[in-house]
Amino acid sequence: MNKEAKGPYRFDHVGSFLRPPKLLEAREQESRGVISSEDLRDVEDSAIKDIVKLQEDVGLLAITDGEFRRESFHVDFLHKLINVTSNWNFDKAVSLGEKNTAGVEKNMPLIPYINGQIERPTGGIEVENYKYTSSLTDRQVKVTLPSPTMTHFRGGRDAVDRDTYPDMDDFFYDLAVLYREEISELGLLGCNYIQFDDTNLAYLCDEKMRENARQIGEDPDLLPEIYGKLINDSIVNDFDDMAICIHLCRGNAKSRWFASGGYEPVAETLFNLLNVDGFFLEYDDDRSGSFEPLRFVPKGPKKIILGLVTTKTGTLESKDEIKRRIEDASKYVDIEQLCLSPQCGFSSNAIGNLITVDDQKAKLGLIADIVQEIWN
Repeated sequence: MNKEAKGPYRFDHVGSFLRPPKLLEAREQESRGVISSEDLRDVEDSAIKDIVKLQEDVGLLAITDGEFRRESFHVDFLHKLINVTSNWNFDKAVSLGEKNTAGVEKNMPLIPYINGQIERPTGGIEVENYKYTSSLTDRQVKVTLPSPTMTHFRGGRDAVDRDTYPDMDDFFYDLAVLYREEISELGLLGCNYIQFDDTNLAYLCDEKMRENARQIGEDPDLLPEIYGKLINDSIVNDFDDMAICIHLCRGNAKSRWFASGGYEPVAETLFNLLNVDGFFLEYDDDRSGSFEPLRFVPKGPKKIILGLVTTKTGTLESKDEIKRRIEDASKYVDIEQLCLSPQCGFSSNAIGNLITVDDQKAKLGLIADIVQEIWN
């Protein structure tokens, strides 16, 4: 058995990949009724076969479906939940204080609204997708899920129906139940690697986002603990060989970012409260802050997966510079608790980042080489 039989792995990744043009075309045709949903799934199946092979070829031990069946890393999942809708709310646009990489100065979030009792649909959401992907490889298939916090942070109390949930604790309870149901069914099928994708804990490191939380009636100082409990309650502990990780993201769609700030405001709570096996942390630019918050990582099995290689541009990083930064991080947390990955996915939504397929593969190859040189 591989010495890294359980994730997270020294060489790991966040999950999404650039969609091939044929898949984008098929998705557009399906939206216009030109082809059926079954036809679209056939195209997705073919594209997933190819992306699974690419992951195997570069040496990844954790295999995903590239999120090829999704328009966005989170919206598709949320819209499949019973009594969840979403709308753009331009009145709640958050100023970034500067233009981001796409020249955007404001983040206008898509806000989920809970209109009744929130439930998981019969048959689950990622269950059939997992079955297909796992049939293509003998390696570990990682299923990425939007963090349960994604239903709350953008809209807060006002986005949750008060008649159904006069007490928010009841809402968080039902939310955690449906996540446990989904993860349990995946676990029974053999899935041993789950990753929560969470923008909100990273957003709470940005004072502009913290102020936005105050504007909708939330206390940004309390949210890390509230969210930590929600995430813990959403985790299934029935499978000894199942790894649960969380990825913290400051925004990535189409190479854009929406938040800045080091992890200091959430680090102590995050690293000690969350019952997860690993934290995928973005560390690809100055907006991510220093490695000092890693001093709060407890000694032991928890891993920090350093996202030192950016997915936002195609420029290939210097191997020596990445190795130096890993050495810097090891001043705060034991190097045996460190892993390496891209900073985020390559395609958080269907359009993808402003890079090429060759860039994508080169960055994964760089990470593989560095991991081999440092740890093997």
